[in-house]
Amino acid sequence: MLKVDVITLFPGALGAPLEASVLGRAKEKELFEINMIDLRDFALDKHRTVDDNRFGGEGGMVLKPEPLAAALDSLDIDFDNIDRDATRLILTAASGQHFQHETAVEFSLLKRLVIICGHYKGVDERILQTYPIEEISIGDFVLTGGEPAAWVMIDAVLRLIPGVMGNFESAIDDSFADDNLLGAPVYTRPAEFRGRGVPEELLSGNHEEIRKFRRREAIKKTYENRPDLLEKADLTIDEKQFVKKMKKEDTEGSGCDETNRAD
Repeated sequence: MLKVDVITLFPGALGAPLEASVLGRAKEKELFEINMIDLRDFALDKHRTVDDNRFGGEGGMVLKPEPLAAALDSLDIDFDNIDRDATRLILTAASGQHFQHETAVEFSLLKRLVIICGHYKGVDERILQTYPIEEISIGDFVLTGGEPAAWVMIDAVLRLIPGVMGNFESAIDDSFADDNLLGAPVYTRPAEFRGRGVPEELLSGNHEEIRKFRRREAIKKTYENRPDLLEKADLTIDEKQFVKKMKKEDTEGSGCDETNRAD
């Protein structure tokens, strides 16, 4: 069973989402364990101070090393001999490596995941030098704190644990899980809505035709929304030709092909 330890200044910020919906039911079934750790409990003064000014005279606060080290040491983990196949220690940081679906899959197979919610200008660099911390970012933007980022990662990881989702196949068949492609468009009842019908392929009952249709539509959606993913996608020769056709149609439609381009 995966145990997730979250070191945070605001333990209540993550509590409510974990009690709701799918994860709430999975938590009741004890499919995973969440341990919220209030960093201020490890402060050294009566004011529970966990941050201080940066050396060098520049503005911005930094998380102090002593409380954070004490919080990490309380976890009873041998960080000097850590087995990365079983235990990982991460810090939410805008400067970190991007969190991907593959990262979520990797983390879901662990026995222990420790998440430090970053704040302010970050943590004292000596903490990063002392502990085997991996800095992880959920995107190229800045948040008010690491809690939202931690929640995103926790949600992405826990839903991959067998038994959490009602249909595990649904969890592993979502966007990004299939050859770096986005998910194909989906439909449900009624079969006609405001003059728009469901694609005939999905109503045919022919599973092979349905599979081909979904694959083609997934490639099309990826091309339209995240063309960068296609560079890593495992496409057949026919699928690559399909992508080239879409590119050609876009070029001709924009009037920017070589024959019409103005110098």
